[in-house]
Amino acid sequence: MAKLWGGRFTKDTNKLVDEFTASISFDQKLAFEDIQGSLAHVQMLGECDIITTDEAETIQAGLEKILEKLKNGEVEFLVEHEDIHMNLENLLIEEIGPVAGKLHTGRSRNDQVATDMHLYLRNKTKTIIELIEKAQGAIIGQAKDNIETILPGYTHLQRAQPVSFAHHILAYFWMLERDKERLEDSLKRINILPLGAGALAGTTFPIDRTRVAELLEFDSVYPNSMDAVSDRDFILEFLSTASILMVHLSRLSEELVIWSSQEFQFIELDDSFCTGSSIMPQKKNPDVPELLRGKTGRVFGDLVGLLTVLKGLPLAYNKDLQEDKEGMFDTVDTLEGSLTLLAPMLETMTVNHKKMRSAVTHDYSNATDIADYLATKGLPFRQAHEVIGKIVLHAIENGKYLLDLEMEEYKKFSTLFEEDVYDYLEPEHVVGARKSEGGTAPDQIKQQLELAEGKL
Repeated sequence: MAKLWGGRFTKDTNKLVDEFTASISFDQKLAFEDIQGSLAHVQMLGECDIITTDEAETIQAGLEKILEKLKNGEVEFLVEHEDIHMNLENLLIEEIGPVAGKLHTGRSRNDQVATDMHLYLRNKTKTIIELIEKAQGAIIGQAKDNIETILPGYTHLQRAQPVSFAHHILAYFWMLERDKERLEDSLKRINILPLGAGALAGTTFPIDRTRVAELLEFDSVYPNSMDAVSDRDFILEFLSTASILMVHLSRLSEELVIWSSQEFQFIELDDSFCTGSSIMPQKKNPDVPELLRGKTGRVFGDLVGLLTVLKGLPLAYNKDLQEDKEGMFDTVDTLEGSLTLLAPMLETMTVNHKKMRSAVTHDYSNATDIADYLATKGLPFRQAHEVIGKIVLHAIENGKYLLDLEMEEYKKFSTLFEEDVYDYLEPEHVVGARKSEGGTAPDQIKQQLELAEGKL
């Protein structure tokens, strides 16, 4: 089959080359965006009298027919037509005849595909932002129900200080908020129109790029045609932000896996988000958070893959840039799938209040508070720290926790201790005393929740 660009060639393309260089197997995902861009382009061509009004209307009608067939699943894409652009152009020729060839006036596949990806990523970025907000809503729901729920806070995965579960899980709200802000900011660089840059140097036709930008709701056009066709920064930025987002989902997933283990039993995931074992009938495996954690690697890979493709490319367009799409599509699919599952999994999660409360009475995570207690009695904090360290060692050696020690034992280490020290050691006091801005005290959490809800 003759290629639309085959005029200067004396031989047909080797079938293996066709298969190797074709991108239609994956860039067909851009079909709707390609037609959207073509509709705006042909309208501009007609308005600028580059083609006649009748020709523009005929081409527009043909594109809309193909769009309808696409929606109905009636379109077959062929490898011999290489990519989504040539496939759609051939379909248009079949639909309206040779006048279809005028659609490509004043543009190249180089600026066409770049436009498609800007349109695609603009739409997908907005969708992902909406999915992030649903996950944030689920986090807020769990936080509201668990302001008074106390669990051990950890550093180095060692018990550190008691905290509210609401405070702990709200940390992920703010991680997701930063991810959302990065995505929102990236729209400024996604929403720039490359169409009209031609192959690399612009076009001799009197096109109106600003009109096309207006029709496609872009904020501006690329001021440099070579940059327009070769720029993939907007995809790199998306993949980078996606990687950070997946880090946050992975960290949360790791905690869900740990918390749902027999050793912790802090939470239980709903049966509908877990699976069983083919050999061990007692098992309830947290497969969803495990897979969320695992899929982080593929998003990292998509980012590193595109960075590697771009690092040595001279201006302007090179065939290497065909490798920009599959990683972008994969990352979009991964984010949409991950975030779609995250919200309902968090909403249906059961928090084991008693198990968490029990944990903070069987550790030494309240030690800092009795160091603070001695500091309020006038002992310098560094000396108080040393005193409490010796008390903790004494308690460990005697198989006791700090609330179990008798007053006589405390008095051996400092005469500043009084009966009120036991009040300081209660988990509720430990949590409630941290009233500094952003702290884990209930009043601070309520303020934090108000702020978080305002973000949504």
